[in-house]
Amino acid sequence: MAYLQTRAVSHAQRVRSLYKEAVRNLESTYGYHRHVFRYHAVLLRARFDEHANEMDARKAKKLLLDGEHELWLKMHPQPIKFPNSPGGVAYAREPHVSDWILDVWHPLEKAQYPEYFALREIRKKEFIERWEKKYGHVNHDDAHH
Repeated sequence: MAYLQTRAVSHAQRVRSLYKEAVRNLESTYGYHRHVFRYHAVLLRARFDEHANEMDARKAKKLLLDGEHELWLKMHPQPIKFPNSPGGVAYAREPHVSDWILDVWHPLEKAQYPEYFALREIRKKEFIERWEKKYGHVNHDDAHH
């Protein structure tokens, strides 16, 4: 689970997240031996399926907390990370460039792509009209005071 939660997470979502993290942990531990990893993954799935229809909310909550604690105790010291995911070797390697950067292009640069920039101006006007229809007109002179 993320360090900083920005929304309410249901019990079912937490269980699914726990299962996925547990499988990823098994993959980090036994990943080089696929048959061993699959064996442990099947055992893990059986443990989850055993309590899938638990109707007592208190017992289900206890099982979830115990599962999260067990995962924390058994977490691999060097888990596998996908390259572009947070913690991966290529995470944030290429910076996100905002769309506004095209507005500061020199006119000679824009002239190389006349159809694109003509359509872009139309789309910008449509966006501004939708914004003003939804939120109202913003007077830029009053906005800075």
